[in-house]
Amino acid sequence: MSEPTVPPGPPPAAPPPPPPAAGGASSNRGLMLVLSYLGLLAIIPLLVEKDDAEVQWHAKHGLVLLVAEFAALIAVAMVSFALTLAHVPCGGCLIYWALCIAILVVHILCIVKAVNGERFLIPGLSQYVDRF
Repeated sequence: MSEPTVPPGPPPAAPPPPPPAAGGASSNRGLMLVLSYLGLLAIIPLLVEKDDAEVQWHAKHGLVLLVAEFAALIAVAMVSFALTLAHVPCGGCLIYWALCIAILVVHILCIVKAVNGERFLIPGLSQYVDRF
């Protein structure tokens, strides 16, 4: 006689979902930290990640930096105009490019520190983050 056929067993269970990120951080936390220091894009993490205090701090810090940069650029424009009136036409250009390079360096430092879980504090400027 033939052997009895055994019905196949149930399919294997699906693997469990991955554990949530440490500290309740979202999966796009790194992206939000980078956006925090890209000018007006800092508004996105400020509005999207309301539960993550660290992302909120970096977004506010990025906006404070943006306001300070605009103020510095306006000051450089006035100095450049004054130098032009004093017949030093290239003086303002050099100051402008030095400021732009300094702004770029500060943004890169802030992004690297934020992604590594640290804060880059700028004396006299970072204190304004806690005010709003």
